[in-house]
Amino acid sequence: VESVSKKEKAKQRPQALNTVEMLRVASSALGMGPQHAMQIAERLYTQGYISYPRTETTHYPENFDLKATLKQQINNPVWAEEVKALLSTGINRPRKGSDAGDHPPITPMRSASEGELGSDGWRLYEYITRHFIATVSQDCKYLQTTIDFKIGIEAFSCSGKTLISAGYTTVMPWQGIPLEEALPACERGDTFTVDEIKLVERQTSPPDYLTEADLITLMEKHGIGTDASIPVHINNICQRNYVTVENGRRLKPTNLGIVLVHGYYKIDAELVLPTIRSAVEKQLNLIAQGKANYQQVLQHGLEIFKRKFHYFVDSITSMDELMEVSFSPIAATGKPLSRCGKCHRFMKYIQAKPSRLHCSHCDETHSLPQNGAIKLYKELRCPLDDFELVLWTSGARGKSYPLCPYCFSHPPFRDMKKGMGCNECTHPSCQHSLNSLGIGQCVECDGGVLVLDPTSGPKWRMACNKCNVVVHFFEHAHKVQVAQESCDACDASLVAVDFNKTRTPLPDGETQHTGCVFCDPIFQDVVELKHATMRHSMHRGGGARRGGRGRGRGRRGNPKKPKDKMAALAAYFV
Repeated sequence: VESVSKKEKAKQRPQALNTVEMLRVASSALGMGPQHAMQIAERLYTQGYISYPRTETTHYPENFDLKATLKQQINNPVWAEEVKALLSTGINRPRKGSDAGDHPPITPMRSASEGELGSDGWRLYEYITRHFIATVSQDCKYLQTTIDFKIGIEAFSCSGKTLISAGYTTVMPWQGIPLEEALPACERGDTFTVDEIKLVERQTSPPDYLTEADLITLMEKHGIGTDASIPVHINNICQRNYVTVENGRRLKPTNLGIVLVHGYYKIDAELVLPTIRSAVEKQLNLIAQGKANYQQVLQHGLEIFKRKFHYFVDSITSMDELMEVSFSPIAATGKPLSRCGKCHRFMKYIQAKPSRLHCSHCDETHSLPQNGAIKLYKELRCPLDDFELVLWTSGARGKSYPLCPYCFSHPPFRDMKKGMGCNECTHPSCQHSLNSLGIGQCVECDGGVLVLDPTSGPKWRMACNKCNVVVHFFEHAHKVQVAQESCDACDASLVAVDFNKTRTPLPDGETQHTGCVFCDPIFQDVVELKHATMRHSMHRGGGARRGGRGRGRGRRGNPKKPKDKMAALAAYFV
């Protein structure tokens, strides 16, 4: 041993918690995606457990009562001892951070338990609370020992750490000094025996894929996004299939993402580099500080992006060339399914998400509902545009409805929105529309209408066109139709049922009956409420049309719910 030096050092307690740091830790340590972590934080905030979770500030104002906030955790068994020790010795003033002028740092506002918050809610709350306690704790102190020694003529050095005072690491133990980092005690002139000498040959390896935490750090560094928009941006690139989330929350670019980036580089590199977004963020900050004129910045930004857009459109063939190397043209994929209403040729059904129909002759693509199966609907056509209807279904125990591929993306009536099928269409006379097949208001949600599923026989059902309520009725009936008349008691449309003679449940062997599914006592034992089995949420693209059944026969306005709805539910659906 040539020399031994010892020096006392300190590991600084963390600064107060802001949104970016919370998201970074949630991804790297808790395994939560930024969007999911933000949703949990917002729930904790609305329930009063933490302060507002969207903040860039890491500095507590002078008048913030840190001691009172800490006292609220004194009876929490998880960290009660640490809190009591802090209060008895006196809290430490948090490190000076940056004040962005928005909201105070993220702080626990009251004590909680895992039973109150649930698994993910508790894990995020626990980290926020431990971080807060750490900010008012002492720094972690340790002794760093460096030993210089010689083996023959070669000089070597090694260093280790020995804990003196744990400080804040008592509540954040993962940042503590491990025991194995301590070195054995020795003095200058001591001699040790060399047990083994190894020379290892290795190769450098390429860097791994970025983690979400790495990406958040880089976005903050380059000024891309804000505390509120960073999780949205990351969620968008995942949902749009530009990246996939691998083990360890690593983001692996897909072929689509790589081609897209290379295409942007080839046409206009500024569109994919962080500089242009960062420049826009800086301009917005200048507006906030009163150093730039809002209208001038707005017009300048619009003019730049307008020029870039036109240049991009003029150069789009460069993007097509790159896409065609990695992907098949859309016209070469899919299988023929239904006829186009414009050219009357078959459109191809492309099953790969997002599933859609493509007409290669018209070079048009039509959106479809997702997370279900699509098949041709009896070769029937929409009376408005002559497109062949298709049937969407979520499975045997789910719900199904027909839709027109053109109307689905181009709503034909003002009271309709994108993403609506025939079960929400307000066409006054079409046999597939809500006006022809709607029966009555949904028994659970406010805006939904129970619509007869004409494809469900012999296990007939009506399903809500908004939520996943399914009502099974009239099993083994030969025919079920919605009548023109309505119930005097609840204003629901009457249903005409025709049973086979051998399987009729009607009294006295009757085979035909017309009545209200809510109020008619004869139908009491043949109606059963269930919830549809959905593969995933339907992502239907459009909002739901509110109001009554909208049967549109000019006889009445919004229908009222059955007068004895609770009694009806008790009698028919329990």
